[in-house]
Amino acid sequence: MSAANLPPDNIPDAREADQVRSPAHPPGAAAQPDSSPVESMPEQLSQPQPAPRETTPHTPPAPEMPPAPAESDTSQSANAAVQVTAELPSGEAEPGIPAEGSGLSELERIQIQKRNRRNVQIDAVGVALGNASSPFLPVFLTRMGATNVQVGLLSSMPGVTGLILAIVVGRFLQTRRNIVPWFSLARLLVISAYALTGLAPFIVPDEHVVLAVLLIWAAATLPQIMVNVAFSVVMNSVAGPSGRFDLMSRRWSILGFTTAVTVAVAGQVLDRIAEPLNYQVVFLALSIGGLISYYFSSRIQLLDNQILPPSNHGSIKARLGGYLELVRHEPAFINFTLKRFVYLSGIALGTPLFPLYFVRELKAPDSWIGLVSTAQTAVLLVGYPLWAAISKRLGSRFVLLASTLVVGLYPGLVAITRDQTQIIVFAALAGIFQAGMDLVFFDELMKTIPPQYSATFVSLAQSIQYLSAIFAPLLGTYIAVQTSLATALLISAGLRLAGFALFSLPLRLKKLA
Repeated sequence: MSAANLPPDNIPDAREADQVRSPAHPPGAAAQPDSSPVESMPEQLSQPQPAPRETTPHTPPAPEMPPAPAESDTSQSANAAVQVTAELPSGEAEPGIPAEGSGLSELERIQIQKRNRRNVQIDAVGVALGNASSPFLPVFLTRMGATNVQVGLLSSMPGVTGLILAIVVGRFLQTRRNIVPWFSLARLLVISAYALTGLAPFIVPDEHVVLAVLLIWAAATLPQIMVNVAFSVVMNSVAGPSGRFDLMSRRWSILGFTTAVTVAVAGQVLDRIAEPLNYQVVFLALSIGGLISYYFSSRIQLLDNQILPPSNHGSIKARLGGYLELVRHEPAFINFTLKRFVYLSGIALGTPLFPLYFVRELKAPDSWIGLVSTAQTAVLLVGYPLWAAISKRLGSRFVLLASTLVVGLYPGLVAITRDQTQIIVFAALAGIFQAGMDLVFFDELMKTIPPQYSATFVSLAQSIQYLSAIFAPLLGTYIAVQTSLATALLISAGLRLAGFALFSLPLRLKKLA
């Protein structure tokens, strides 16, 4: 679930930024969601770790909204966004597109909402099956002879494409009357990349397998960007402003359970079949999750109004000025997004390091790596409902600070021990707090976004997150080469804790007129 994310639902995996989507960090350790959490920001291939955030991510999906922290100012977001529209140099915004649910009775709307929630939860099963391969993708490349830099590219490639195209994709989705078909198809394409990865060794000579797999995931970055942006918009619409913690805790609990069981089974299968056939079997079999996800996610029916972004007319400078003016009137969005950028940079820096550390330093077998991921994701079943309840009692700011502190410590704890049992314990502890971070990152981001410009603002947040996805993984592997993998993990922890310190600072922002 992180994402912005997603989570969760950010990385070459279909996680949520929905960054869960899975934890936003490696076995026990981002983004792609996200974004998310997961599913969003998934949110990046952070570990060996399963992805639950859709992101993702980051980031990353919906619970009952806790008391709004100082970071948000929902009450005025919509008004300010509408007011700014008239000031945009590129011209006046076109009238909002009527909601799909216009003219429906209250009973029909309730039935659609119930059906949407059911489809969202079943879709989570398909996503979890597809993304259960993600912990093993960097391990597969490592065993096929990939260098540290090549493993780092697996995580940084989505960032390059995202930085260039996220805003374009966001504008495209903002102009769609219904973004659900684009969301479901993009998810199918991303998960299908695992099937292509499984086929690669059958088709490509061994010495070119690593390059072929990197090319596959390079192509998958475009639909992954669409997933990361559309996930937050779709989940927010299905949940409503008061249901994000509830919806996302349920969705990510399903993701966590399904992923934990699937990854554990996959780890055992990998140990019983010769390489590289074992990875091929796992990747091909689990990619069936993409079809499940597509079938149910494509049946979601949104009821929200859609508002077009500023007109395409005018010079590029005028259009850019219009977007900057729109964003300038949302200081809470700017503040939260920049703080999240620092934190997610720490997660992204550690993303390629965990599989390298487990394989090269600990000499760990695939079955043990699967147990690490299972430990972290299994506790999500407890973590998501736990943090949803805590947010109602203590507020989302408490969830934000507690979760970012403990998740920030995780890479450092792994780096100072070689005891495999202790690492599983640390992964489980980090997984509990990762659940809280997935939920609160998604909730806090969406509270700072004007509802009628969701796709536009989510894409801007993703663009900022992609900066870390580009440079942080490469920086992490570079530091590991110059020093050691343990040192690089400690630096990852330090950067995360710097993000925690920023979140802990009191926020005093005034809404711009």
